[in-house]
Amino acid sequence: MIIFPAIDLKDGKCVRLTQGKKDEETVFSDNPVDMAKSWEGQGAQYLHVVDLDGAFEGLPKNLSTVEQIVNSIKIPIEFGGGLRTAESVKTVLDLGAERVIIGTKAIDSPSWVGELCSAFPGRIAVGIDAKNGKVAVEGWTFLSEQTAIDLARAVEKSSPSAIIFTDISKDGMLQGPNIESLRELLFAVKTPVIASGGISSLKDIENLCKLPIEGMIIGKALYTGHIKFSEAKQLCDSICMGK
Repeated sequence: MIIFPAIDLKDGKCVRLTQGKKDEETVFSDNPVDMAKSWEGQGAQYLHVVDLDGAFEGLPKNLSTVEQIVNSIKIPIEFGGGLRTAESVKTVLDLGAERVIIGTKAIDSPSWVGELCSAFPGRIAVGIDAKNGKVAVEGWTFLSEQTAIDLARAVEKSSPSAIIFTDISKDGMLQGPNIESLRELLFAVKTPVIASGGISSLKDIENLCKLPIEGMIIGKALYTGHIKFSEAKQLCDSICMGK
């Protein structure tokens, strides 16, 4: 079970948004590179990095920061936000990201996801962000008519390395993850699933560790101190060893 500390980039800073809303932003660090080093120093095995500017504008905007992060740490990162062309995907992978996350373009063009998975095997994940069961796109600013389950089943045919599932209504709210939606997704697909959104306590982590997921992304709770990374990792490790 991997715990991914989240680094959300906006205007070159490390921020968190509440339910993905641009006007509900909290800046946690002016130096994302130092933040990445800090998580590595605390024992993180993998980082989840999102370009929020890129997600809203449709093309990556913080690549220089991403490059600095990659060159400053030894652990891998996964990166998402505005990746809607094969060129932008290749650019991020060439910068040193271990894998990239395709979001909006996955719902517009599932066949394109298949092409990427063939070109970059094991290095493409699909981000499915949902609200009330429907997929949200373009930085969570629009809700599509497609359900998260239907999209997951469609993209699974391309054999992505993982599906990253975020319940938008829970994200940044510190109210716990949507366990029921996760169960439905896990029942529908065999692709590894990473949970995101609302994880705010050690109890939430304990509940998620009982599910057959690959990992969990934690953002706001780590930055506010609701969860200490060392305690979260220790809890995950102890539960996994006991299985």
